[in-house]
Amino acid sequence: MEKNTMKTSVLLKRFVPYYGKYKGILVMDLICAALTTLCELILPLILRYLTDLGMQDLSLLTVRMILHIGMLYFGLRVVDGAASFYMAYTGHVMGAAIETDMRKDAFTHLQKLSDHYYSNTKVGQIMSRITSDLFDVTEFAHHCPEEFFIAFVKAVASFLILARINLLLTVIIFVMIPVMAVSCTYFNLKVRAAFKRQRNHVGELNARIEDNLLGNKVVRAFANEEIELEKFDRDNQEFLKIKRHTYKYMAAFQNTVRMFDGLMYLVVIIAGGIFMIQKWIMPADLVAYTLYVTTLLATIRRIIEFAEQFQRGMTGIERFLELMDATIDIFDEEDAVALEEVQGEIRFRHVSFAYPDDPMPVLSDIDLTIHPGEKVALVGPSGGGKTTLCNLIPRFYDPTKGEILLDGQDIRHVKLKSLRGSVGVVQQDVYLFSGSVYENIAYGRPGADREQVIEAAKLAGAHEFISELKDGYDTYVGERGVKLSGGQKQRISIARVFLKAPKVLLLDEATAALDNESEHLVSESLDKLAKGRTTLTIAHRLTTIQGADRILVLSGNQIVEEGNHKALMQKKGIYYQLYQSVRKGEEDDS
Repeated sequence: MEKNTMKTSVLLKRFVPYYGKYKGILVMDLICAALTTLCELILPLILRYLTDLGMQDLSLLTVRMILHIGMLYFGLRVVDGAASFYMAYTGHVMGAAIETDMRKDAFTHLQKLSDHYYSNTKVGQIMSRITSDLFDVTEFAHHCPEEFFIAFVKAVASFLILARINLLLTVIIFVMIPVMAVSCTYFNLKVRAAFKRQRNHVGELNARIEDNLLGNKVVRAFANEEIELEKFDRDNQEFLKIKRHTYKYMAAFQNTVRMFDGLMYLVVIIAGGIFMIQKWIMPADLVAYTLYVTTLLATIRRIIEFAEQFQRGMTGIERFLELMDATIDIFDEEDAVALEEVQGEIRFRHVSFAYPDDPMPVLSDIDLTIHPGEKVALVGPSGGGKTTLCNLIPRFYDPTKGEILLDGQDIRHVKLKSLRGSVGVVQQDVYLFSGSVYENIAYGRPGADREQVIEAAKLAGAHEFISELKDGYDTYVGERGVKLSGGQKQRISIARVFLKAPKVLLLDEATAALDNESEHLVSESLDKLAKGRTTLTIAHRLTTIQGADRILVLSGNQIVEEGNHKALMQKKGIYYQLYQSVRKGEEDDS
């Protein structure tokens, strides 16, 4: 659903602070704008002076005088050239620098947003907001103050000069400007709304393309290329429809301006001609008057042409601010402290949790203590809250009620970097960054040397297969690690956690997607990794967790059974039924 358009005044108020670092450049840019405007305004006065002298007495015009005037004007044009170069180069660099600052702020803000934001926002939309939406800000940041300043100077100077020539004709001309402004405002607002719809749809189009490219194997596996083409074509045609509306309003906007443009010239021709017959204005003054009206109309046209760029910039700023206004749910409290010498005791005190967009609780009144170095397994039916419980420990989410303690400290009062630095996560869906094997392992501890990376790989059982790769540790893994097998990716992710050396380990179905051979190798690596660490393991293959110190059965948002494998099997409750069901399934598969 499209959000309401923010007021221009609100957008400008929040955007203006970005000029703070570049005040010197901005002031110099406006001085240069004033100089170029002066050069433009002086020409009609020179022509008026020469024409007036020539009509009075040609003998008053001397070659010496004309050369002096020419040299003066040449000097002004040199100043104009230097000022224009500064505006075109340094002014644009200032705009690009502001765009860069905004993009950095947006990316920094994205790092602080919770999983809830990413679960409800398409990546294509986010990409659009921090890339293409900000491209137009460069031009806007440079030209906006410059164009309006030039327009203001020219309008005031033109009015004063024209009023001295003929006040009545000037009043008639300037009365038309507010009428034109009011007439154009309607179409201007329509253009702004159309640009926002266009930007939103670009995000949707990006999301559609990204979805197709990432899921390309699935598309081909089901031979659904035509369906994907139909979906894309619908979005593409909708984009064309939005652009049609945009260009319609732009055309109406520009046509309104041209109509008033013609009306002003018509007034100058008719009123100026009548005034000259009545001797209320001299012919030389009428020539100068016409030139100033031309300058004034050129300025208005320039502002009108800039209006499209203005609206593009405002739309980019608005979408940027919508991203910046996304609520940061997880953040460091003022009294947050860094964890030191973590032992790994985890305690849940009457913890309940429900997702913000779903009132149904995922966890309800969980009361649990996990001792340092204890290996705890979480089992139960899908949707029982196993992954959610683990996600609460590194504060990917905060509990709706209750509190979680790590070594006796409420994790909400612990610095996030310190907390997450003490927790290692190995998931079923491994994410490897586009880069080398070495870079992906070293991600676990930035700044680690090569020997430490290799040692981590050995502990994870990954060194042997890495050494056999084409370029060893420098082998490019491809986007999301597509050049490696599932087992290889998982062992690299385990090496990454070995390098991190956390005191708390969360294993979320880390072997679920692997074949038997890979599962065996990865399980050996995980056993080494879990040694001496507080470990929570989520597993659907119950045969892999029989050695856990304690098994928790989650069902109906609560812990319904607790004990080791032997005790739970003797109880013949939910765990017993799950175990028998899984075992039967494994026998059927074999």
